Amino acid sequence: MKSTCFNCSRRTLILALLSGTALFGFSPGARAELSFIFTNSTAAAMPRRPSIILIVADDLGYGDLSCYGQTKFQTPNLDRLAAGGIRFTSYYAGDAVSSPSRASLMLGKDSGHLKQRADVDVPLTADDITVAQVLQQSGYHTALIGEWDLGGDGTSGAPWNKGFDEFAGYFDSADAENYYADYIWRHDPTTGFHGREMLYPNTGEKKSQYLPDIFTTAAINFVKNNQPDQFNRYRPFFLLLNYKMPGVGKAAVPTDAPFSGESWPQPEKNQAAMIARLDGYIGQLLEQLQKLGMTNNTVIFFTSDTGPQTNGGVGLKFFQSAGPFRGIRGDLYDGGLRVPMIVHWPGKIPAGQVSDFPCAAWDFLPTATDIALIQSPTNIDGISILTTLFNQIQTNRHESFYWKLQSRDEAQAVRMGDWKVMRSKADAPLELYNLKTDPGETNNVAGKNPDVIKRFQGVLKNSR
Repeated sequence: MKSTCFNCSRRTLILALLSGTALFGFSPGARAELSFIFTNSTAAAMPRRPSIILIVADDLGYGDLSCYGQTKFQTPNLDRLAAGGIRFTSYYAGDAVSSPSRASLMLGKDSGHLKQRADVDVPLTADDITVAQVLQQSGYHTALIGEWDLGGDGTSGAPWNKGFDEFAGYFDSADAENYYADYIWRHDPTTGFHGREMLYPNTGEKKSQYLPDIFTTAAINFVKNNQPDQFNRYRPFFLLLNYKMPGVGKAAVPTDAPFSGESWPQPEKNQAAMIARLDGYIGQLLEQLQKLGMTNNTVIFFTSDTGPQTNGGVGLKFFQSAGPFRGIRGDLYDGGLRVPMIVHWPGKIPAGQVSDFPCAAWDFLPTATDIALIQSPTNIDGISILTTLFNQIQTNRHESFYWKLQSRDEAQAVRMGDWKVMRSKADAPLELYNLKTDPGETNNVAGKNPDVIKRFQGVLKNSR
């Protein structure tokens, strides 16, 4: 009984924050409306809900954006997104490698509860419930554009089996790394198309159509075609836009402009050009939302799947891509895990916030479902951070954060408060760092803090 009352009270608070109405002092009409919403299940009783866009970059480090401290180049559109909303400084990826990290975002679970591994593609199972499925079942129109990594055609993890009405992209990172591929996988029930759509300008190894350009056009068209209006009963949408950027491996970027004249090594010019191009895509999407009058009723999340990597010969220190942190993609030090997270929702999220509230990829699912005014699955590790987005007091928080990098002899890491412990493999000694005084994890103080180590050993013993 207490649980039911708590859930109703919490739901009422969320609705009050979403509607811009104070929790107390509702007018009689407003009280009647709330009563109707919570006692009737018809779709007409629901308030208009915002659309949700989640943009995920690939291997974009904490220090790769100028709003996070990058000084050698600027990212004005992402800076504008951050200035108009909230920027997190203690947000963690779901894992230090791509596939488990993306699964964490979709399932609301930490890597200790995932089947995905760094060195093998493991499709999502029929029992795995994604955020797209939950939103789709509540009336959202859903789409995935870009890299997926969680199951291909003929598997239970195919995008259309995991809650996406539409799909345009690639099933795995190997295909997504070809920025001039001669095909794109599409699933479009409105036209009945299902399969590979040829990109003939790229056949014969020609480089006429750059895939990230196509993804951006597809995202803009999706927003145009699915804007909530009277013709679709103001149906909101959920768009997952996964860019294979700023990776500069096989195909690099079409041009190193505007950095051609810099006296930098060529890989660094390419890297900066990739990030600048990504920033430009964000600007195009924001401009389209503004043209459609959708800015105030669309929530945008921007993040990265992992920390940076030395791909294509890029030196880690040249741009300080990991910021002040140690490690890169594949490491359980903060440089491999701590990444940008920006959330933008004008009129709802107060502008100009910078939050050090610790949160992680597995918090996206419950936060998105709170925004959508629906219940989350119960078997998840995430918590909703909606009250933090609204600059309210967050009464619930994680006691600990856990990562298990299964491709490296089960390397593990745990953060509790300002303390973080990690081991490079199952039988390795524990390393201990105080993130408040040593954010770069340079001073292992395990030998000086036996009581802290003992507490972490208990957590690790009881972990997955």
